[in-house]
Amino acid sequence: MRLYDTARAEVVDFAPGPLVTLYTCGITPYDAAHLGHAATYLTYDVLQRRLRDRGHETRCVRNVTDVDDDILRKARELGVHYLDLAAEETARFDENMAALGMVPSWSEPRATSAIPDILGFIGMVLDSGHAYQAGGAVYFDVVRFGRFGQVSHYDRDTMLALAAERGGRPEDPNKRNPLDFVLWQPSAPDEPAWDSLWGPGRPGWHIECSTLAMRELGETIDLHGGGTDLIFPHHECEAAQSEAATGQKFVRHWMHQGMVRLGGTKMSKSLGNLVFVHDLRKEWEPAAIRLAVLGHRYRDGWDWSDELMPAATRRLERWRRAGPGGGALEQVRAALDEDLDTPAAIAAIDRAADAGDGVSEAASLLGVAIEGPG
Repeated sequence: MRLYDTARAEVVDFAPGPLVTLYTCGITPYDAAHLGHAATYLTYDVLQRRLRDRGHETRCVRNVTDVDDDILRKARELGVHYLDLAAEETARFDENMAALGMVPSWSEPRATSAIPDILGFIGMVLDSGHAYQAGGAVYFDVVRFGRFGQVSHYDRDTMLALAAERGGRPEDPNKRNPLDFVLWQPSAPDEPAWDSLWGPGRPGWHIECSTLAMRELGETIDLHGGGTDLIFPHHECEAAQSEAATGQKFVRHWMHQGMVRLGGTKMSKSLGNLVFVHDLRKEWEPAAIRLAVLGHRYRDGWDWSDELMPAATRRLERWRRAGPGGGALEQVRAALDEDLDTPAAIAAIDRAADAGDGVSEAASLLGVAIEGPG
């Protein structure tokens, strides 16, 4: 199997051992699951299916970021407790993912479940000399970590711009360097706070994922994923603080999902230009939604349009008419082994179905059950 590695900027062999450890950044549960989420998690779903088909055991951890700036802001707006909001939205997300036929996560830990682990992790980073205290907070010192930039390879100006855009607060006067990032921060009066050696407060965003990944999967993970919007600052900072704490390589392979756009603009909660999974499910079969998404190469950005669902439904009906069988199975395996090329896999199944070959086994490798309506 060959997959594109973001850190190496090329398609490389992905040859893990019998047990494959995977971590994908999960939702911040303050709103419903949209197609951008679905596209990301479908990618890792198909990857797991093919790895299992190849004989591997997979353990995929998908976290729940149930305390951070976004969910606290939304809970404040709604006048609800942040954990009540998180529980409601996480349940709705899980129900949508189950409807789409996702392989269940091996573990789905919540950030708030790991506060003692996070405090210990921050202590390790401080002890290694890669962090400092200022203004009641603890910051990672990027100058002390010579490999900062190893995941994204962005220049400093790009990093600063993305940090400002994505909550990194480069203007924070307590920082020695605008690119330094927070590990622990004081809580606002109406925010949750936990006691620590550095004063009461709450964890930074990046430290949550590093801690959960290592707690669940160990110091070095085979593959770490998420959307391309997480490459910087989130994944860059994860790699830096993790390797500073342990002295070990954090991730062997970085895999990122391209953005889904609506009207040429990336779908995002902040812009409100979203297509929700639960809305699509009111009119369309989940198997057809899967096909509409998997018709696009995972690392390419693409535009959602209303024409995709009718076309995917017609394709699903064509496959069902072809019936059970192993047609196109080897072609699908070969396509998935070449950087998870789902469009090529779908095209192979189309050809087999048009030739009258049963395609249920090949469709199943994409997570599409064609025995009847899902």
